[in-house]
Amino acid sequence: MRVAGLDAKQLGAVLDTLCPMHILLDGKGRIRHAGPAMSKLNPGGIPDGMPLAELLDLRRPRASDQMEALLALAGRKLHFALRTPPRTELKGVLVPLPAEGGTEVPGAVLNLSFGISIVDAVRDYALTSADFAATDLAIEMLYLVEAKSAAMEELRRLNTRLDGARIEALEASVTDKLTGLRNRRALEPVLSRMAETGTDYALMHLDLDHFKHVNDTYGHAAGDAVLQAVACRLTGSTRDRDTLIRIGGDEFLLVLPDQTRVEAVADLGHRLIRELSRPVPFGDRLLTVSASIGASLSRMYDPPDPVRMMHDADTALYAAKAAGRGIYRQYTPELGQMGTGSAG
Repeated sequence: MRVAGLDAKQLGAVLDTLCPMHILLDGKGRIRHAGPAMSKLNPGGIPDGMPLAELLDLRRPRASDQMEALLALAGRKLHFALRTPPRTELKGVLVPLPAEGGTEVPGAVLNLSFGISIVDAVRDYALTSADFAATDLAIEMLYLVEAKSAAMEELRRLNTRLDGARIEALEASVTDKLTGLRNRRALEPVLSRMAETGTDYALMHLDLDHFKHVNDTYGHAAGDAVLQAVACRLTGSTRDRDTLIRIGGDEFLLVLPDQTRVEAVADLGHRLIRELSRPVPFGDRLLTVSASIGASLSRMYDPPDPVRMMHDADTALYAAKAAGRGIYRQYTPELGQMGTGSAG
């Protein structure tokens, strides 16, 4: 097979540079040469003499895979699909070669491209810019796609960092720095979530007894050590889904989802009082405080009212303080009739 004095190998070398995705066919529709980019699309390469019909499936226009039928489609846009997975679709145009020495059916050059599927093809076959002609506009598109991908990846990383910073800032805004518990800002969202989901819960108002004595006698560092120990013991005595809030000074609120049994809440209250009465080591001293607790249960209200529950838990706490401190009280209507006051 010769054209203009060139054999198939010589002609192929020229076409490799001008159109790396070409196929050089002889008069019987057999592949005599394939461009370097085209060869990458078939596992193991494209052997000399392989029939075109074994490599490509002509999708449009429908026609016989015989060479005469293909030549009749010369100059028209042809749609192919590779017969091997992932069956990549290709577009092409076929140009007949001059017949040599009275050959009835001339050979042809089939030049192919990926069309709009180029990005997927580059990924599927690990193609690079070297696999395309230097003048191919696909190169420009690949550069744009690469630049866009890089920009999108950088934007994703930036958004991830910003999201992380936002989450950290939000977390810090609702966290008490000294104890690591939630602070007062966290209370309203937590109670609102309980109301929105219809979750029953218990609300405990806890106040330390004799904390002012520790602060006044041993200093604020000692008071801070006590508060940190209290936070640690509260965390160790409650569940992960419970919300522990330091609302200020030596006062704490505990929101306990799905705690609806009077006895269970009372047992927890008594256990917390025992835990918090254990001495707290501070240097060579043991610091001692106790705790009083008042509680209210959402199922006692129809409908549950967080503001009313807060008021009633405070009433129960005041009753515990008045009864001698280091005591647990649960709100009842009888307590409400006795009047309210500061927990102190």
